[in-house]
Amino acid sequence: MSKVLVIDTLKQPLDPIHPARARQLLRNGQAAVFRRFPFTVVLKKLSSNQTVQPLRIKIDPGAKVTGIAVVNDTSGEVVWAGELQHRGFAIRESLTSRQSCRTDKYGFPNRHCARKKVLFGFQTGDIVKAIVTNGKKVGTYTGRIAVRATGSFNISAKAHLIQGISHRFCKIIHRKDGYGYAC
Repeated sequence: MSKVLVIDTLKQPLDPIHPARARQLLRNGQAAVFRRFPFTVVLKKLSSNQTVQPLRIKIDPGAKVTGIAVVNDTSGEVVWAGELQHRGFAIRESLTSRQSCRTDKYGFPNRHCARKKVLFGFQTGDIVKAIVTNGKKVGTYTGRIAVRATGSFNISAKAHLIQGISHRFCKIIHRKDGYGYAC
């Protein structure tokens, strides 16, 4: 079981805590969410003389997936665990499906690609929650977005792709940082 990472008001790390304890702190207003991936809470009140137990990072490199674990040195307990999937040739292939302009069926350029990366405060790859209150697509959707200059975004949810969600309904959960997270 992964524990919840904790930092104090000065952003100094403290001992990780059980998820139930983190929920209590959040519910009582003694802490706030600092980051969602990995889930980290920040204490609102400066705590006095906190002793931090030593932690060790253990890495298990593999061909396709690298395992990462944070282990308590004194007790040997696993505090946090995760997997890092290697992208392999995906980067090289992406640099070759990259185009400076779109082409017609004969290979001649006929329109340009967008120059702006951030549109309406969003960037392709951000994880968002969209609460649509009116129109054909009423509902709540969570997933990665693909931004469009028109302001009509596509959201890749777990099960399917939802197209044509207005930027007005979207709220950022986590900014794009180059890694893929399970939503």
